[in-house]
Amino acid sequence: MSTAALDVRLPRPARQHPIGLAVVLLLCAVLLALLGLGVGSTGLQSLRALMADPTATAIVWEIRAPRTLGACLTGALLGLAGAIAQGLFRNPLADPFLMGSASGASLGVALCLALLGTTSVAAPWLLRLGLTGAAFLGAMAAVALTLALARGVTHTLRLLLAGVVVGVVLGALTSLITLAVPEVLQAMQAFLLGSTGYLGWPACALMAGVAAPCVVVAWGLSRVLDGLALGEATAQSLGLPLLPLRVALVAIMALATGTAVAQAGLIAFVGLAAPHLVRGAVKTTHAWLLPLATLMGAVLLMAADLLARGALAPQELPVGVVTSILGGSYLLWLMHRRAG
Repeated sequence: MSTAALDVRLPRPARQHPIGLAVVLLLCAVLLALLGLGVGSTGLQSLRALMADPTATAIVWEIRAPRTLGACLTGALLGLAGAIAQGLFRNPLADPFLMGSASGASLGVALCLALLGTTSVAAPWLLRLGLTGAAFLGAMAAVALTLALARGVTHTLRLLLAGVVVGVVLGALTSLITLAVPEVLQAMQAFLLGSTGYLGWPACALMAGVAAPCVVVAWGLSRVLDGLALGEATAQSLGLPLLPLRVALVAIMALATGTAVAQAGLIAFVGLAAPHLVRGAVKTTHAWLLPLATLMGAVLLMAADLLARGALAPQELPVGVVTSILGGSYLLWLMHRRAG
């Protein structure tokens, strides 16, 4: 049965207007932010009661507030990177980690921990670099290696395959390091599982400083993604200089992904699910899809962070585990619905 026949026979849910979806997402973000300030190890608490206690007030503003804002910014960066990846590769299953950034970040963290524990000469500059810097440099190095293997960004399929190969190879190197230095694995656990519990105001400032220009530049390049969705020949016929614009899009995706991974670790499915959910609610061009996917990613990770904090309180789940469970379940349901 053809796709056209399915479109005629199956009822479709009514789609919202992009502005309406943006308003809904903003309201959800505000609500989740307020809940994030009130949820702790003992469950949900009243903000008024918390503000009456100086110690509780310090906990709210020094721990819960940056964590909530950090989850918002991390999800926004991953949602934006996922929308760019799916448009650039013309594949709805593409995610921000396809160019090897996650494996590169993991390798950077593993190398940093191994050298800090075994090499006294390397310790001073490694301490200044920090695990966050090592993760970011590892992610950027993995993207650069992917681009070198793919010989640039001209051939999308070659770029995709190179990213897969780089991810597998760097993941294997990370496993070798953990086998050679077993104590590294325990120290890497928070990074590998993804966590927003260690985010502070400096991390929030850094991510906000990266997210703002990335969103603006990506929105300015949205016409390129619209052209690529129609095919490369059509995009070239529109007079778009594809090579430099693709380089710019890859740079934005790598910067957004590397920054998010360096600060919060490996958080799966947010970058993949956010554009999917937006496209399921509205049918629009990338000029709306990119900012809406950014908002959707922020809302998804804020909700997952609340669930990670409150599901087994006073114990806390890694937020990456929560997103993997929810994201995997969503994709299975989506596949089942389409198969039906």
